[in-house]
Amino acid sequence: YVAAVYEHESILSPTPAALVERRSALELMGKNLDIYEQQVLAAARQGAQIIVFPEDGIHGFNFTRSSIYPYLDFVPHSHSGKWNPCREPYLFNDTEVVQRLSCMALKNKIFLVANLGTKQPCERSDPGCPLDGRYQFNTNVAFAADGTLLATYRKHNLYFEYAFDTPPEPDYAFFDTPFAGKFGMFTCFDILFFEPAVNLIRQYNLKQIVYPTAWMNQLPLLSAVEFQQAFATAFNVNILAANIHHPTLGMTGSGIYTPVKSFIYHNMESYGGKLIVAEIPVITADYKTNSESNERFGESLHDSCKTFTSTSLDDDICFKEQEEIAGRVSEGGKEQSPPSFYAEMMYDNFTFVPVWGEKGEVQVCANTLCCYLNYQRAVLTDELYALGVFDGLHTVHGTYYVQACALVKCGGLSFSTCGQEVTDATALIDFQLWGNMSTPYIFPLLLTSGITLDFADHMGWKNNHYFLSKNRTSFGLLTAAVYGRWYEKD
Repeated sequence: YVAAVYEHESILSPTPAALVERRSALELMGKNLDIYEQQVLAAARQGAQIIVFPEDGIHGFNFTRSSIYPYLDFVPHSHSGKWNPCREPYLFNDTEVVQRLSCMALKNKIFLVANLGTKQPCERSDPGCPLDGRYQFNTNVAFAADGTLLATYRKHNLYFEYAFDTPPEPDYAFFDTPFAGKFGMFTCFDILFFEPAVNLIRQYNLKQIVYPTAWMNQLPLLSAVEFQQAFATAFNVNILAANIHHPTLGMTGSGIYTPVKSFIYHNMESYGGKLIVAEIPVITADYKTNSESNERFGESLHDSCKTFTSTSLDDDICFKEQEEIAGRVSEGGKEQSPPSFYAEMMYDNFTFVPVWGEKGEVQVCANTLCCYLNYQRAVLTDELYALGVFDGLHTVHGTYYVQACALVKCGGLSFSTCGQEVTDATALIDFQLWGNMSTPYIFPLLLTSGITLDFADHMGWKNNHYFLSKNRTSFGLLTAAVYGRWYEKD
């Protein structure tokens, strides 16, 4: 099917905390909707059957609970699929934004997904009802090609969004299309959590996802395109991800992803929006997924030695859990392990070992997690790489448990620069990376110079270890990682 996503540079309110009338709120949102309208037309002309717009694209951000109120539409939260806002505008008050979106879908005969703020009055008898007598939600809406409202989704994992409420229960939102079956729907920060994103995909066996986001990039492990791609690969789904475009805030990175190919846009240099249109295969539900092969992951092995079949070297590497893998072997055959050191990466205290020389094997452990790397460089460059491990609770900008093995390019040549945000690299490295992960939810990350994506040659479980291997990246290597989310320990 042909899909479109639009990375939108929103026209923002200069004073989001100021209280304004509904009329001026509609005026500002109208400017963004005018751009949406042009993009829907452009996408439809290129044959797109569905288009996705980003989170916060219509109203912007940095509101207070009261200052966002004039920007909120009323949207009935039900899955009846009976209301067509374009054809029945008179059914509810304060639905101007929803009506315009519905009419864009109808006029261009295209399925349309957008994000807006919504309000829902609540009764004093409802124990969760806020003091002002209403819920305010960060909401995605999906329309059919005839303008009918098909599904709504209220964001569950809010990211410092004081203007919005968390819904009382997680929404499991999906809608049906004639061209690709069911599409699931969630928003931005949701992608890092079990509820509702992972649960939605597993319960309903979904293979297509629409994903509005307003994502601030964080290298080396959580750049938007890098994690969107990893998610598509990990769950064997197609993802239509639309991000907002505000380079000064580190916000860019949208794409249309399949588990084996991606069409992305990442641009920190210039301004303005970007429409991506791509034809991708429908993934059918009977296809074997990465997470299904993970169901066998808990089998315990009693062998004292677990073999790991390497992909670019002929011999198997046989390692024991406790065995030190030599960093370098000196002339006299004495093993010298490189020194391990600590450095902060993405606010977490990683334990690193340097990756020196043109080839070698290194290992590094923290808590229960041991990471192993086997590498060979095409040419020695004067760039420092390091293998890092983190097995613990991440607590800055959200709390969630991470198990990560990461090969990263350091910012400079000193150990203290490892973990910094780096965007360019020249070293081409063949590697196998593996770790004894304790969670089946592993996101394979492979990021190359200029924030471009690459795909591993092989990845998956072997003998209770998850591995990732690549025989030469197309561009210099920035990050190769197995990023595990241990949801139960959040």
